[in-house]
Amino acid sequence: MAVNPLEARFEQALEKLKTTGVRMTPQRHAILSYLLDSVAHPSADEIYRALVPRFPSMSVATIYNNLRVFIEAGLVRELTYGDASSRFDADLSEHYHAQCRVCGKIVDFSYPELPEVEQAAAKETGFQVEGLRLEVYGVCPDCKPKVKH
Repeated sequence: MAVNPLEARFEQALEKLKTTGVRMTPQRHAILSYLLDSVAHPSADEIYRALVPRFPSMSVATIYNNLRVFIEAGLVRELTYGDASSRFDADLSEHYHAQCRVCGKIVDFSYPELPEVEQAAAKETGFQVEGLRLEVYGVCPDCKPKVKH
C-alpha cells in the first residue's frame, strides 16, 4: 500500500518533535498540518484566520509560539522580506522563490544549486557562507492582466 507523501512528512515531523520533547497538542497538530499541506507560504495571520473557526480560543500568539517551536525543531523555515510580516515554509528542500510584487504571492521554483555564488561571496567578503536564498520578483499570471504597462 502506497504511503501518502503528506502523511509521511507529518509522521517524520512528529518523530522529530518527540525527540525534542515537544508535546503534540490539537492546536500544534492543526498548525503543523496546515503548514505541511500549504504551498502558499502563509503568514502567521493567514494561519490564524484559517484555523480559528476550528479553534475559537486560539490566539495569534499561539500561532507564533508554535511556529517558533517548529523553526527550532528544524521543521519550518521563516521567510522575511524586510517588512513586518514573515512567511513560513515547511518545504525544506533546496528551492527558490518567486514573489509577485502586486499580490505578494510566493511560488517555489527549482534551479540547480549555486555553489559558485557562495564561493564568490566568501572570497570577496571573507564570510563563512552558510547558505543562499534566491528570490525573483515580478508579476504573477493572475495579476498580469491587472497591471498597466
